[in-house]
Amino acid sequence: MLRTPRAASPAVSIIGAQQNDLLRALPREDLERLFLDLEMVSLPVGKCLYNLGDKIEYTYFPTNAIVSLQYVTEEGATTEIAMVGHEGVVGVTMYRGERASNTAVVQSAGYGYRLRTETLREMFSEGGVLAHQLMRYTSSLFAQLAQNVVSSRHASIEQRLSRWLLERLDRSPTTQLKVTQELIANLLGVRRESITAAAGKLQADGLIQCRRGVVQVVDRAGLERIAGACYFAARAIFPDAVQTH
Repeated sequence: MLRTPRAASPAVSIIGAQQNDLLRALPREDLERLFLDLEMVSLPVGKCLYNLGDKIEYTYFPTNAIVSLQYVTEEGATTEIAMVGHEGVVGVTMYRGERASNTAVVQSAGYGYRLRTETLREMFSEGGVLAHQLMRYTSSLFAQLAQNVVSSRHASIEQRLSRWLLERLDRSPTTQLKVTQELIANLLGVRRESITAAAGKLQADGLIQCRRGVVQVVDRAGLERIAGACYFAARAIFPDAVQTH
């Protein structure tokens, strides 16, 4: 069971937790109660939070880190099915014995807060703002997953790359994205040559600048025009699910 709140929590800790949009949406009283069981953790690049089929011990609320939700085939091929940043949560399980349906890997280093899934289930069962926010975010995540499926079949490589960059930009504090074209190709499930060609076209059009391991977004509006519905469809369902910087 959740413990009785302490007399006070450090203000800087509460402020830190509020860098996650879901935690910030909670009433102060609920956040202070939840904070007794929250633990701030470092999330370095490449850290695996859980693998497909694992029993998930912790739920993570990223603050400035970005986590890639992936499906890895038996042959080792990886495809990104969604990404989660400060707007969301990773590793929510509502039933005892539930296993992970994907693999979660930190894609952009930062920090977050973790909470034992059992504690989250207890508080969720009480209803209230936290339960509402988790259900709302889950709906927005499903919209992202659905759009990924549609885009993989009907969008051009330039559209998919533009959307991927925009979604990462939405979750990043700067317009400079540390990512290689090889990684993008792996996560989108396409050939590296295709990403190289598409990135070259976007750079020639003055939308991005590429150098080794870094993509600088120069013209966000231009990327949005290229991505079109590929990017905006999921946002239209829950327009404030991700706050644009």
